[in-house]
Amino acid sequence: MPDPERPEGPGGYDPVGPRPHEAVSPTGQGGPIDLAIEAAESVEGIEGTAAPGGAGPGELYPSAASGGRARSLWSDTWHQLRRNPVFIISSLMILFLVIISIWPQLIASGDPLQCDLSKSQQGSSPGHPFGYDTQGCDVYTRTVYGARASITVGVCATLGAALLGSLLGGLAGFFGGWGDALLSRVADIFFGIPVVLGGLVFLSVVTSTTVWPVVGFIVLLGWPQIARIGRGSVITAKHNDYVQAARALGAGNGRMMLRHVAPNAIAPVIVVATIALGTYIALEATLSFLGVGLRPPTVSWGIDISNAASQIRNAPHMLLWPAGALSLTVLAFIMLGDAVRDALDPKLR
Repeated sequence: MPDPERPEGPGGYDPVGPRPHEAVSPTGQGGPIDLAIEAAESVEGIEGTAAPGGAGPGELYPSAASGGRARSLWSDTWHQLRRNPVFIISSLMILFLVIISIWPQLIASGDPLQCDLSKSQQGSSPGHPFGYDTQGCDVYTRTVYGARASITVGVCATLGAALLGSLLGGLAGFFGGWGDALLSRVADIFFGIPVVLGGLVFLSVVTSTTVWPVVGFIVLLGWPQIARIGRGSVITAKHNDYVQAARALGAGNGRMMLRHVAPNAIAPVIVVATIALGTYIALEATLSFLGVGLRPPTVSWGIDISNAASQIRNAPHMLLWPAGALSLTVLAFIMLGDAVRDALDPKLR
């Protein structure tokens, strides 16, 4: 029956439209259907359908229906890393290197400074699988103990460069202005200094035999790269909507930096620092090979390679073992950095 409260247009056309759940007769030619009824039936069908494996309604989307939360950036990164064989292999290699650098006695019972000239340049023998060097020192023991200096220099230099570079670059990128311009020009000056030449000049006047002058030099020349990466990340992050919303709600600069900008800008810094760690280990070995890095009585792969370079034809084992250990260490850290980069950047998956 026509509703007296609802007017009816010419030809029986209802300008108000059908009431909810009011059927509209089909035209047979793709005309109107009862959208209200169809939508209700579709929703009921979805809600009443069990998920595969006996899961109840809504368990197909646990983050929305069952109260679960979507993974954060770091949890998603860890989810990707633990399924990456490159990350697993490189992590095991680095773990082994760290353990023997802290406790070399676990796999080497000898003294790296105890030498016997009567065994100079001798090859492999029982109990001494890597042979002896020019001074008659056990190459195996020195190779194991050489990991301590290389790992110490690499880790300390990376931490120092990452902290200094991310702090300066983050502040410059967040506040901008004359501080940003000054940091950029200072970084350009450091970028123009050749690393090896700078090491020859800087470390040649240092008489200390510890690792700290080498660490300080690497930090001095390594922070501009990380500062530039951190600056770009902060500039990108501070223009995001959530940072602007926090600013509109009255959040101070310190809170925005620590709570909103830094956690979302630190990922590129971690990737660059991880890859740079292997580069710093190679740089320490290069400087020690040239005679300006670590010096005796410190045990270092670079020192052993330098001593063995002139005897490569007569006793190649003196060079191959420390050089091989150095190459594997640098490779492990570069592989770790590549795996972390792939996990943190969704576009590379």
